[in-house]
Amino acid sequence: MEYLLLILSFLIFFIFSLKHLVGRWKCKFNLPPTPAWSLPVIGHLHLLKPPLHQILHSLSQSLGGAPIFRLRLGNRVAFVVSSLSLAEECFTKNDIALADRPKFTFGRLVEYNCTTMATTSYGDHWRNLRRIGAIEIFSSHRLDSFLSIRKDEIRHLILCLSKNSLHGFAKVELRSLFGNFNINNILRMIAGKRFYGDEAEQGDEAKRVRQLLDEAVSSAGVGHASDYVPFLRWFTSYEKGVKKLAVRVDEFLQGLLDDKRAQKEKGNTMIDHLLSLQETEPDYYTDVTVKGLVVVMIFAGNVTLTRTLEWAMLNLLNHPEVLKKAKTEIDTKIGLDRLIDEPDAKNLPYLQCIISEIFRLYPAAPLLAPHRATEDCIIGGYDFPRGTTLIANVWAIHRDPNIWKEPEKFKPERFERKGEDQTLMPFGMGRRACPGSGLAQRRIGEEFVDISEATTMRPATPLLAMCRARPLVHKILNAPFET
Repeated sequence: MEYLLLILSFLIFFIFSLKHLVGRWKCKFNLPPTPAWSLPVIGHLHLLKPPLHQILHSLSQSLGGAPIFRLRLGNRVAFVVSSLSLAEECFTKNDIALADRPKFTFGRLVEYNCTTMATTSYGDHWRNLRRIGAIEIFSSHRLDSFLSIRKDEIRHLILCLSKNSLHGFAKVELRSLFGNFNINNILRMIAGKRFYGDEAEQGDEAKRVRQLLDEAVSSAGVGHASDYVPFLRWFTSYEKGVKKLAVRVDEFLQGLLDDKRAQKEKGNTMIDHLLSLQETEPDYYTDVTVKGLVVVMIFAGNVTLTRTLEWAMLNLLNHPEVLKKAKTEIDTKIGLDRLIDEPDAKNLPYLQCIISEIFRLYPAAPLLAPHRATEDCIIGGYDFPRGTTLIANVWAIHRDPNIWKEPEKFKPERFERKGEDQTLMPFGMGRRACPGSGLAQRRIGEEFVDISEATTMRPATPLLAMCRARPLVHKILNAPFET
């Protein structure tokens, strides 16, 4: 009983103190509008539910289409931006002031106390990680060195799609197929391991990797309620579950490093290159630093690319006239004797329009990773106080009727006008934009085009397609695979 009275007393004190502080804060700053339904202690948290980007857009519309609005989320304050011009103001004029990241339980426990490239504070450590990423991981030279892996996995994917459809249409489940394909692609580039498909390291390890990634995705994001209302940690098992997940993630990553160290000959994987750096500068390139670089690549690459490929194929299935036009362009420019290579992409303008339209309607990250203000600044004429969290709603920006005509429609032709793709920001903007955007665009472009080139598809039910191999697949079947 005394324990409950103590908690109640604390809550009452907290509520009155918060009301006093918020009142003073409002008087001091010129703040953007805010929804009226804020509750004591939790603020607007009760309004937020999946899909979060659509909920935030609805809140913006409830405020008269406000391009920027304010939310009180427990002990934090967040400004939500849903306008391209304001996003540009955030990530150009105020880029340094908004270059920091807020801290969440997932980053603290799974991403090595928020020291990865995605979660670390803006400063020297982040600059070093960014430099490593730009030179050792995502440079054009490094990406070109992994071209054979990407091409090989595309061929495996096409053969998997065509396995039962050489003589007629066969039903294909796209989500798991794309998911397994992306895991193979990423982990072959990172560690030289292939987990799914023929001749892969299937079994318990493959199941463990899939389960691990699924759990990590469901636990990550913009935080749990206890990240905003700290005393909720006493009443939920979220942090306990994330701690267990963190141990498993670390064991998996450490296993990748140890396997590479045990090999007599060095390979051409990302881990090989990072371990070479570790030999020259062991004090900086610790195992934690290397694992932090690897975990970001795995988490980001798997989910975002799988979703983008899935949306691309589903939209083509639902718009057969677009698919027909794309196939005509491929057959005319590339022919039926081979799959495309990455340099061919620039000669397929309509395919590039389709990819841009997919990025517009279904950005890889509908909400950019949150930013945190390290100093006071002004956005859209409103004060943006130090410590405030910034959430950029890319999904809403890409569907803004003030920028796009008929924004809800799938119309690749809108990008035939030169410069239209400059208004897209699917991988973020500014100094903390996704460093792997070049790899993502290469992979999505080539994979999407090759699937279109090698198969004929038509819709069955959501996430399922009826697939039939095109004549080109017979030539692929007779070609050797990379080993």
